[in-house]
Amino acid sequence: MADIRVPWESWVVVCDGAKALFMRNAGDAQIMNLQVQETLTQPSAPTRELGTDKPGRSYAPDGLSGSAIEQTDWQAQAEAEFLKQVAAKLDDLVHRKDARRIVLVAPPRALGTLRPVLSADAQAAISAEVAKDYTNLPVDQIERRLAA
Repeated sequence: MADIRVPWESWVVVCDGAKALFMRNAGDAQIMNLQVQETLTQPSAPTRELGTDKPGRSYAPDGLSGSAIEQTDWQAQAEAEFLKQVAAKLDDLVHRKDARRIVLVAPPRALGTLRPVLSADAQAAISAEVAKDYTNLPVDQIERRLAA
């Protein structure tokens, strides 16, 4: 992993498709003291509980041959909508709280969903990205893993 510096007053945002932690470093680059400023969550139900019907079928113009249509992944859609909310919060963080350095920690799939919906200002404020899932770790563990 690349050397990640989290100086004083920097923000660390740890998120996935269902939870986001917005933390501010009250310590310095050598001894981090991350303090949670805000937490966003959304219930994460499996697709089988979100969808209500079986997948549809499609028929060729001759009326004889048919094929199944892939079932909609409702959970993936819910995660994408949640990550759009996280992107809006990041934009708000840059504009209202004057965040200049943000370390973004998210699984690779979530990072791929976040990047296209981030504003140019939020992208410019992100000083480092970590492609890991730290959302279920306690804050002290997150500090240790970022410092390692």
